[in-house]
Amino acid sequence: MDLYARHATGQPLGSDEYVISADEKTSSQARCRCHPTLAPGQARAMRVNHTYGRGGALAYLAAYDVHHAHVFGRTEPRTGIDPFMNLVTQVMSQEPYASAKRVFWIVDNGSSHRGQKAIDRLTNAFPNAVMVHTPVHASWTNQVEIFEPPRV
Repeated sequence: MDLYARHATGQPLGSDEYVISADEKTSSQARCRCHPTLAPGQARAMRVNHTYGRGGALAYLAAYDVHHAHVFGRTEPRTGIDPFMNLVTQVMSQEPYASAKRVFWIVDNGSSHRGQKAIDRLTNAFPNAVMVHTPVHASWTNQVEIFEPPRV
């Protein structure tokens, strides 16, 4: 919780330190309307068709810079280590994160970012990245869960 308050190990974070909250939402159905929505017209309400086609299940991954209100997102065919690292690369390869002193990644204990192997994998790929796990069964402390991705 200290990171959300811009503190780490009892010290305030510097202006070149960032906090990213990240997670994934699995098996979301990609849906598209079968017919286009018609705008309202003179003496006619907007028309929205209730039927849609299914486009298969996708995994939504999101990262949220909690102090700068910036959301990064992507879809992948499935979740896992590679899709999670794709999200990390998407964020960490751009400024200001690429040259930041530290970028804290708050994640839950999901299988694609659990344990010491995940910490090592992140640090090896991006030495300025620091993985922080929420307590087990406390993913509610991960702020990215408030983000609902747009439907495809």
